[in-house]
Amino acid sequence: MKKSVLIAALGLMTLQAAAQDAPKEEGFVFTTVKENPITSVKDQHRSSTCWSFSSLGFLEAELLRLGKGTYDLSEMFVVHHTMVDRAVNYVRYHGDASFSPGGSFYDIMYCMKNYGLVPQTAMPGIMYGDSLPVHNELDAVAGAYVRAIGKGNFGKLTPVWKNGISAIYDTYLGKCPETFTYEGKEYTPKSFAESLGINPDDYVSLTSYTHHPFYTQFAIEIQDNWRNALSYNLPIDELMAVMDNAIKTGYTFAWGSDVSEQGFTRDGIAVMPDATRGAELTGSDMARWTGLTAADKRKELTNKPLPEMEITQEMRQTAFDNWETTDDHGMVIYGIAKDQSGKEYFMVKNSWGLSGKYNGIWYASKAFVAYKTMNILVHKDALPKDIKKKLGLK
Repeated sequence: MKKSVLIAALGLMTLQAAAQDAPKEEGFVFTTVKENPITSVKDQHRSSTCWSFSSLGFLEAELLRLGKGTYDLSEMFVVHHTMVDRAVNYVRYHGDASFSPGGSFYDIMYCMKNYGLVPQTAMPGIMYGDSLPVHNELDAVAGAYVRAIGKGNFGKLTPVWKNGISAIYDTYLGKCPETFTYEGKEYTPKSFAESLGINPDDYVSLTSYTHHPFYTQFAIEIQDNWRNALSYNLPIDELMAVMDNAIKTGYTFAWGSDVSEQGFTRDGIAVMPDATRGAELTGSDMARWTGLTAADKRKELTNKPLPEMEITQEMRQTAFDNWETTDDHGMVIYGIAKDQSGKEYFMVKNSWGLSGKYNGIWYASKAFVAYKTMNILVHKDALPKDIKKKLGLK
């Protein structure tokens, strides 16, 4: 009996020693610094409607911040109204404008002011038997119809062509309700929006580019900003200061970013790895690095904390001007975390379902955010007082 105990003890000590000597698994280890409430992660699935999911996710977080409770707002109500308006705009320009299923954060604010909002239960937005949005066919049909009208040589248009585009979206998304009942009370979309207690005029879009003067407003030159919504222009260090201040004072914000960079992974990480990686390697290490495929290099650069690029205002501008930074994706930033080296990341709510290592949450390094942010939408009170004053906001 004693011999057996001794052998077991020796075995346990051997296992412990082996565990201590074994190399630790590499990867990211995050610790939350500040986290503000958000609603559940949604899934835009096979639809180009991140702009609606992110904007409404942001408004849902704002309702939580304001103590209004948990809401699930209908993305497709906003998509329906926005795409019909965009079709009208396209035809008004005789087809010399953009018509695509993308949009901007401003489209949600415009919809809220002019058409209202509805809960998801009042308009689920899926009329074709799927459980998640699938818009390939819808986008093709609507695009063909609108191009036929906008590019057609009809002379005078009939007064009913708008009914046709509305009918397409009615067929795929359902009709926008004129009235509905929510938690025992009857609403119109406008009265429901008013009941939320959110003033669209309290929210500002912010960006950072040098081809317009700082501390002024301009319409970001991207196709999905088809309403020509204005954004305040800040130096990048001040834009980052706004983001930090927002999170630390309890606010979230909608984040528009380029996600086509190699540093934005499908595993929930967004980093801006140093482009000179490999230059410091020698001998067998260099041979191994140069022998890696592009995919393997990407994985190695994004699977653990590594040095990142130093982002400058000039780098941002060059990337925007040469189409390296494009208007790809809308998300919600709601928190700050640190990795095991102490470097800070923004916590991001995505709309790709519970995907990635963190179940729909991404960790975006501040270098990535500084480089690839197109614009943010945030409550004006989330701005530091000195920056707010520079922009003439009250």
